[in-house]
Amino acid sequence: MKVAIHSLGCKVNIYESEYVISLLKKNNYQIVDFSSFSDIYIINTCSVTNESDRKSRKAISQARKNNPNAIIIVMGCYSQLKADEIEADIIIGNKDKSKIIELINEYQAKKEKVKKIYDLKHTTFENMEIDKFINHTRAFVKIQDGCNAFCSYCIIPYTRGNIRSKNKEDVINEIKKLVDNGYQEIVLTGIHTGKYGIDLNTNLETLLKELVKIKGLYRLRLSSIEINEITEGIIKLIKENNIMAKHLHIPLQSGSDKILKLMNRHYDTKYFYEKIKKIREEIPDISITTDLIVGFPYETEECFAETIDLLKKIKFSHIHTFPYSKRDGTKASLMPQIDGNIKKKRVKEVLEISNYYESEFYKQSINKIYDGVSEVKEDKTIIHTTNFIPVIIPNKISNNKIVNIKITKVDNLKVYGKELI
Repeated sequence: MKVAIHSLGCKVNIYESEYVISLLKKNNYQIVDFSSFSDIYIINTCSVTNESDRKSRKAISQARKNNPNAIIIVMGCYSQLKADEIEADIIIGNKDKSKIIELINEYQAKKEKVKKIYDLKHTTFENMEIDKFINHTRAFVKIQDGCNAFCSYCIIPYTRGNIRSKNKEDVINEIKKLVDNGYQEIVLTGIHTGKYGIDLNTNLETLLKELVKIKGLYRLRLSSIEINEITEGIIKLIKENNIMAKHLHIPLQSGSDKILKLMNRHYDTKYFYEKIKKIREEIPDISITTDLIVGFPYETEECFAETIDLLKKIKFSHIHTFPYSKRDGTKASLMPQIDGNIKKKRVKEVLEISNYYESEFYKQSINKIYDGVSEVKEDKTIIHTTNFIPVIIPNKISNNKIVNIKITKVDNLKVYGKELI
């Protein structure tokens, strides 16, 4: 039978979709493109914003149009939250994705709608293991699920449930298999990665110290980590161990203490700035990127000006900027909303700052020598350095090779270099 799968949202969803694909292939299903005719369509949904819900509904509708007689399977955050609104044959939330084959068999045998939605407040980690990825040079490994932070703008604690972690031995074994299959770079991902291990009487620092010992592992990255979860030990490990990528993605979300408090973020701007300063003192060449929400309820011009001032002080090497998007079911959705045109103006201003400091970060790397993993994109060979600079080189090199390069030029946020033989 033919199966098409469409994944929306975060790296965790990508990981889970890859796992589902691997299960289907092992059971002799043929994987086809989502836009083509298929016997089964699987939509792994996102629900981080109201717009994400809309995209999830659109994908479900597209699948039904592609083949009105197909088996439609909807899983993920949108189905966890809005299962009663979904018209599909099999509905799974954020548990039992690993049982996809059994659920398909159950539906085919009974021809009755299957619905598996659980209360995720008290559940265990659903173990998944992947040994190869389709169309990805870097391999993701999901080490953690769930979030207990309850930021006032975020629905994820309700869609993903409590914090739960993958056993350390399972993480180590999964990475060993990926390394044996030729993957040079591993990205650790989760819903709240920095809280790894709190349910297992361990922590992320302890896990990282074990992972860097894996024979043959070239590089290890963290997908994202909160500022108050970066320990002295993690900083030391990044500084002293070449396997650890010299790059941290640390969400700021706002540069105003008033807004951070309304967001229910667990730090203030002074703490954030001082911690970044310390990290850079220890690791001068590190790339620090961030997420930022503008136009959050009650964000005045003064609050936004405070954010701009902090961004100019910190000089992130890239800022992922989002206009605040009202999410039904969160505390922030009940607060007074800011005009959309004001949000657009503020996003534009932040993007200009992001582009300026990104360019400056790249320029300071000219004539420096790095090594990185090759990735072919649109007939271009790109080498991602340890501090996550995407360097375009003229040589045609196959995917997933370790290459030494020298950065030669920066032009309009594009970085160029040459291979060193």
